[in-house]
Amino acid sequence: MKATFFQQGTIPCVSRDGRFIMETPYRVRVGDPTFLGYFIDKGVAAAAKVVRKAYPQEKVGVFVQRGKGGPISVVEYSEMDSSLASAINQTTGRLRFCWSNVCLHMFTLDFLNQVANGLEKDSIYHLAEKNIPSIHGHTVGFKLEQFIFDAFPYAPSTALYEVLREEEFAPVKNANGSNFDTPDSARLLVLRLHARWVVAAGGFLTHSVPLYATGVEVSPLCSYAGENLEAICRGRTFHAPCEIAF
Repeated sequence: MKATFFQQGTIPCVSRDGRFIMETPYRVRVGDPTFLGYFIDKGVAAAAKVVRKAYPQEKVGVFVQRGKGGPISVVEYSEMDSSLASAINQTTGRLRFCWSNVCLHMFTLDFLNQVANGLEKDSIYHLAEKNIPSIHGHTVGFKLEQFIFDAFPYAPSTALYEVLREEEFAPVKNANGSNFDTPDSARLLVLRLHARWVVAAGGFLTHSVPLYATGVEVSPLCSYAGENLEAICRGRTFHAPCEIAF
């Protein structure tokens, strides 16, 4: 195995049995081999997974091309006029700007080495209105922000790879108690996804609460994306909520 070491702000944590303790967004396929193969096949410097925007005012950035033949970049939802966000592609009948940036990116190391200097030199920032701590307490002001996706305009070649929202996107933007995009809603989306895996593998589910409010968690040691579950699930009945593990 080839290991690459790089600087980061926090030294990794490990469990008692020596495994890295990871914290990742729900439903993210870590090291997705299909995405990696697509990236290599296209021979590009940068790539991103995208999901189709659910509705015009959804709070997600979108990929755009700046001018004919111009670079691919991401425009944040707060930076896009509402009329543009709602614009319809007359050919497809879908949103004109429909490819959501869900922050699942892939870059070559050579490109990242080059773009770091460009981002520092150009000093292009996003303005974000926030409640900012100050000596007089919290006050409304503007933060200057840069994000990893600001690298895309510098890429000589970019590829976008559409994935299914219900399989790979469960955002967490709000605290529990909000109406959407909470830890609880993301957890439920994972349980529902894994329940579909079990049924597809020939398993059966029983439940004491409505199935839309519960589900199954499949250990990643059993299956990466729903594959190889037949030997575990076929003909068996599982009572949700439950975990399926070796």
